[in-house]
Amino acid sequence: MLKTTIIGASGYTGAELALMVHKHPELTLSGLYVSANSLDAGKSIAELHGKLAGIISHSVEPLKDPAQVAKQSDVVFLATAHEVSHDLAPIFLAEGCQVFDLSGAFRVKKEGFYDEFYGFAHQHEAWLDNSVYGLAEWNAEGIKQSQLIAVPGCYPTASQLAIKPLLDEALLDTNQWPVINATSGVSGAGRKASMTNSFCEVSLQAYGVFNHRHQPEIASHLGTDVIFTPHLGNFKRGILATITMKLKAGVTEAQIAEAFTSAYQNKPAVRLTESTLPTLQNVENTPFCDIGWKVQGEHIIVVSAIDNLLKGASSQAMQCVNIHYGFPELTALV
Repeated sequence: MLKTTIIGASGYTGAELALMVHKHPELTLSGLYVSANSLDAGKSIAELHGKLAGIISHSVEPLKDPAQVAKQSDVVFLATAHEVSHDLAPIFLAEGCQVFDLSGAFRVKKEGFYDEFYGFAHQHEAWLDNSVYGLAEWNAEGIKQSQLIAVPGCYPTASQLAIKPLLDEALLDTNQWPVINATSGVSGAGRKASMTNSFCEVSLQAYGVFNHRHQPEIASHLGTDVIFTPHLGNFKRGILATITMKLKAGVTEAQIAEAFTSAYQNKPAVRLTESTLPTLQNVENTPFCDIGWKVQGEHIIVVSAIDNLLKGASSQAMQCVNIHYGFPELTALV
């Protein structure tokens, strides 16, 4: 049994991870931690997340000595803020832990990226160079081999899974950039209360127009520029991404269907809905990404739907665990 520790356990994704570890036949929950000054420190996880009552009895402890915690861990999930993961990951890695980081701290290998989009200078270039981007359906070989997996963001997951099969088969005219309009539920803003994500204050609105940090993450890993506009919706969980792209002249609907089928026929967490466009209702509380599309003339609209807390965060991290250790890919997820 792999001793598994979750840092940032009191948040939504931390709670989802705790439940998955509890369900996993090859993992055992060795500790749940939050920052030393967190108001959640000392409380039981079931008190913070009532759905875990009667299932997980662990308390959430303050993280005072990361190196000591590392000595008692085989697998570490970092469900922490970007700067926190940046500082903590090297400590756990140095002790030989297998690290799955759900923050953006090790996702993008691009000069000046962290200064511009995250507001800090990256101090661990060697680990950044050796991290693997954990887009499970596309980077399995790297995930199997790397000690540090940078789990993608929720918007980038929904967007890239919808676009990559068409890029991979050279079916797109990328002189017209893919246009991604994606809407997320308020849980994507985290558990901490603020006026921004107060349910009574949330309306359907665009934000981060032309300057959201997920745009360069998406563009960097696709290898092509995109226009990305995120929206906040007044619902709890899920992401629906609607992506408009121009096809190369002469591309047929059969080629498109073959591209998606070939890419995902052996990928159990992606479901192709083809002529029926995905809905959030069908992916809420599941580890799946549903993808459907419509073609007219030289344009294609691809719609993808995920649960932002699961395929957009915790279940994708667990998929990466399963891939890394050779367990069936959806172990503990369905």
